[in-house]
Amino acid sequence: MTDSRKTLILTGASRGIGHATAKRFSTAGWRVITCSRHAFPEDCPWDAGPEDHIVVDLATSDDTHRAIAIMREKLKAHGGKLDALVNNAAVSPKLAGGARMNSLDSSEDNWKTVFQINFFAPIMLARGLLEELKAARGAVVNVTSIAGSRVHPFAGAAYSTSKAALASLTREMAHDFGPHGVRVNAISPGEIETSILSPGTEKIIPQIPLHRLGQPEEVAKAIYFLCTDASSYVNGAELHINGGQHV
Repeated sequence: MTDSRKTLILTGASRGIGHATAKRFSTAGWRVITCSRHAFPEDCPWDAGPEDHIVVDLATSDDTHRAIAIMREKLKAHGGKLDALVNNAAVSPKLAGGARMNSLDSSEDNWKTVFQINFFAPIMLARGLLEELKAARGAVVNVTSIAGSRVHPFAGAAYSTSKAALASLTREMAHDFGPHGVRVNAISPGEIETSILSPGTEKIIPQIPLHRLGQPEEVAKAIYFLCTDASSYVNGAELHINGGQHV
């Protein structure tokens, strides 16, 4: 038997934007396959449970390829189609006390780890799942950042440049995946109220035209839009979700 529900694969699903995205799609009736470095928490009320959770360390190429094989098997058992892939997982290392890691402070290993998770993993996953995306005429959403277009007071140099690279990669993917019927877009969040906000973020609020932080649910709604027929002719776009902070 095959599962008639649409299917989402979501990385970085355990908290913040990822957690809100999982809830948004699940509420709409989608099957959500979640991916995280952590095992499925026993006390989580998430309906899908551990059977649709994949533990993966995207910082290593080998483990990413292992996870892709597991994803394909899970999809094969339910019709072999993938309606949406959301590349949300990312890391933004800090110095002691939460200080920003600039281009002088960041070690070579730091640069490599950040780029492996934030930049290489998204294209590895999308390429590895291309046949399943093609079968569903699915969508890919890459999560970039406002830090990818300017020097940010908290986000480090490696994080910011990896997100700038991911925005560029989104355009390249839109060009290359489009002929296969797969749309690729990005969402670029600004200051979103999650547990990983850096101390001092509240000082940025007066610079935001809406004079407030964004909510994870607001980002999740935009991701959902880009994964549905409501955005059927949107390809290669980067949607800014920041209350006008970028203007």
